[in-house]
Formats: sequence, structure tokens, C-alpha cells
Amino acid sequence: MLSKNQIKLVHSLQSKKGRDKEGCFVAEGPKVVSDLMEILKPKMFFATQGWIDSNPQIDNDIVVVTDDELRKISFLQHPQGVLAVFPMLVSQPKCDFDDSSLYIALDGVQDPGNLGTIIRVADWFGITKIFCSRNTADVYNPKVVQATMGSIARVRVEYCDLQVLFDSLPAGYPVYGTFLDGEDIYKKSLTPNGIIVMGNEGNGISAAMRSRINNRLLIPNFPEGRQTAESLNVAIATAITCSEFRRCSS
Repeated sequence: MLSKNQIKLVHSLQSKKGRDKEGCFVAEGPKVVSDLMEILKPKMFFATQGWIDSNPQIDNDIVVVTDDELRKISFLQHPQGVLAVFPMLVSQPKCDFDDSSLYIALDGVQDPGNLGTIIRVADWFGITKIFCSRNTADVYNPKVVQATMGSIARVRVEYCDLQVLFDSLPAGYPVYGTFLDGEDIYKKSLTPNGIIVMGNEGNGISAAMRSRINNRLLIPNFPEGRQTAESLNVAIATAITCSEFRRCSS
């Protein structure tokens, strides 16, 4: 049975202020919760009896709730039987990298759904670290966590000053970004390492970051010259770009 304090705590985690204060975030649904439990021990675990009966292997202090009680604390329109409160990963952002890996850098991506999907895309294509500007959406936003579908457990997200990070890169280190005046990505020779920069949903890559990109890419529309949508969603563009990098390096 839920207590008023438990309800209050979970509700407070819907805001960044509340998450920062408590040092916790909410995850919902069997896939997201189970993937996170591989690296984190939940501080609170709420589940319906039906879900518990279907998952007898779960060994945690579970607060058994009814469907109605779960709806009171869930951030989803249709709760999925389980909700857990996890401690945030506490680490000082190092913004370190190695020359042989491929990374993503997000410059002001503000939509939580886009950020969560990009984390999921990175996981699919074996990219284990994403650098985010400080004005990028909060990785622990419930909408971000849900959109990752568990990939948040495998992809490290670091917030830092991207300009400082990029200025520290070795001379000639490959930095890619997508632009309307870039070189066709399907004709460009792509390296197996580097950083792929993706920009804000409305304004694209900021002027400060554009000057730090040494490889400008274009995802062309088809057929050439035909009037189409003005642009691609940033998460979709990220998926296309990552796919082409992996194809070229395979």
C-alpha cells in the first residue's frame, strides 16, 4: 500500500529540481527497470501483484500496489505494472575520449523524446558515450528515461562545455556535423572514429560549434531537386548518420 510520503517523493522526481534534491530518478516498465537493475539497485520498487507473479525471480523489497495506486504515481498514460526509483549515477564529468572510438555530441537538443531516442540509437550502433551541452535536456527526465527503452543503462551521458572539450581535441581530430551545404554522406569517406555533432531541433548546430567542425555532412533528400520536408527530426538524422558510419567502417 502506498503512503502519502511515497506518493509525494515520486511526484517530486518529475522535475529536475526534485531529482537533483533527492539524487534519484524514476524508471517505468519491465524493460527499462530490468536493464537498469543490472547496474543499479533501486531505492524504491513498486509493482502490481500480477507483475510480481510473472517475475518471481525479482529479489527486491517490493511495495505491492494496486493498478489504481500505480496510476497515482506513474508518469505514463498506461502504466506497465512496475515503477522503480533509482539513484542517479554520481560521477564527475570527465569528458574524456580515446582516438579509436566514435562518439555523439549533442548541442542543445531540448526535446526529451529526442534525447531518449538518440541514446537508444547510440546503444544500437555501439556508441557508449554521448557528450551533451549544458542546455541539452536532462537525461533523467522521465520522458528521456522511457524513450531510451533501457539503453540508459549502457550509454554514458556526460554534460560539459562542448567548446572547451572540442578545443582540447588533437589537431585534425575528425569532428562531423550535418548541414544543408555539407558533403553527401553517401559519397563521403567516413572514419571509424571521431565525434558526430547533432544540433538543436529548431536552430541546428550553434555558431560557436560550427567553427569547430572540420567535416560537414549532408543527408540528401530523394530524388535530388524534389521539394520535400524542410528538415529531418534530429533523432532520425542521428540514426541515419550513425548507420552510415558503421556501414563504412565494417
